Amino acid sequence: MSRNAAFSPPPDARAYRLRTARGEFAVVDSPVADGVEPRGVAVMLPGFTGSKEDFTLLHQPLGARGYRTVAVDGRGQYESDGPEHDEAVYARPELARDVLAQVAALGTRVHLVGHSLGGQIARAAVLLDHAPFVSLTLVSSGPARISESQQQRVKLLRDALDTMTMAQVWKVMQAMGPPEEVGAPAPAHGPEDPERLRDRWLGTRPAQLLATGRQLCTEPDRVAELAAVPLPCHVLSGAYDDTWPVPLLDEMAVRLDARRTVVTGAEHSPNTDQPLPTALALADFWDGLPAPPPTDNRA
Repeated sequence: MSRNAAFSPPPDARAYRLRTARGEFAVVDSPVADGVEPRGVAVMLPGFTGSKEDFTLLHQPLGARGYRTVAVDGRGQYESDGPEHDEAVYARPELARDVLAQVAALGTRVHLVGHSLGGQIARAAVLLDHAPFVSLTLVSSGPARISESQQQRVKLLRDALDTMTMAQVWKVMQAMGPPEEVGAPAPAHGPEDPERLRDRWLGTRPAQLLATGRQLCTEPDRVAELAAVPLPCHVLSGAYDDTWPVPLLDEMAVRLDARRTVVTGAEHSPNTDQPLPTALALADFWDGLPAPPPTDNRA
């Protein structure tokens, strides 16, 4: 459900492990461009089967607009540690607390951006404590569980992981062709670098996929709860989405009294399908908000 466009971070970005009260998390931290006045910090959470690299093409245009960007591998995703088989640590409240710890470690209030699964984790973090956040942007992330067709894809993956290793599942997916054609969620799309895609797939913990896949299929509608939180919201998506239909996202934006952006030419992953218009939409939203207290937002 997450499509990757590039693995190599911008030349001025730093890849490191962010130390928090809940452990270390792999991040790509990209600074504000030289000569640009810092305007804020954004933390970006990837989707199911995704990673921090899903935001690679957003770093530079957002840095040029004055925003430091920190893309995070969540617990058990790609380069962040997590248990192989203990699904309890990947419960939605636990992942939300991880986000709060990440922001606390950065030491400043942030704009929170979540793509797909990452949007639902972001929502859970905001519902636990909205104080660390300046705004919330939900990218192709809907009000409740995913569509029936995507639930079937997740079920296929979960059934496969019950009997096969991650390496065996990868081989099956490669042999059967593009995941959209065989009914399984994509580990990634994008760079002509199959080894990097394979490494990302193998780095993700099976328990994380099992637990978060179940969450995607059972997530309740929490829009009313989120609407009661005094935090500016932005609902951004492509013009077509088979995970949460676009009219459903339109309706959610109305319920949240949120800013709504539809990125032309993009589908479920506007951050990789159309990164420049997506970055501009994010920066335009943030620019229109009251400025947070001044901090040093350069990496």
